[in-house]
Amino acid sequence: MSIQLKKGALQLCVLSLLSKTDMYGFELVGAISTHVAISEGTIYPLLKRIKDEGYVTTYLQESQEGPPRKYYSITSHGRTTLNTLEEEWNNLVEGINQILQQSRRN
Repeated sequence: MSIQLKKGALQLCVLSLLSKTDMYGFELVGAISTHVAISEGTIYPLLKRIKDEGYVTTYLQESQEGPPRKYYSITSHGRTTLNTLEEEWNNLVEGINQILQQSRRN
């Protein structure tokens, strides 16, 4: 999968997960990596970028297992972006599936 396509898909995944509940970085890595092969080094730059763009905010929460954790929470701007990304993703997948079905018939 191309790097650009994977970056866009990962942003969609992160925003989608955060639309359900606030999560910390390592938790996001675990949730995504059960479905897509990623590393921590992929998620943290993405989290910084989407925070800088105003899609998420952060806060620290105490942890019983060590230092406080930085949690990410989706903003209203992030929810709007998520809706746009979902629509774009669905249109892309639908278009690709149509092409694949046509090529199978030929």
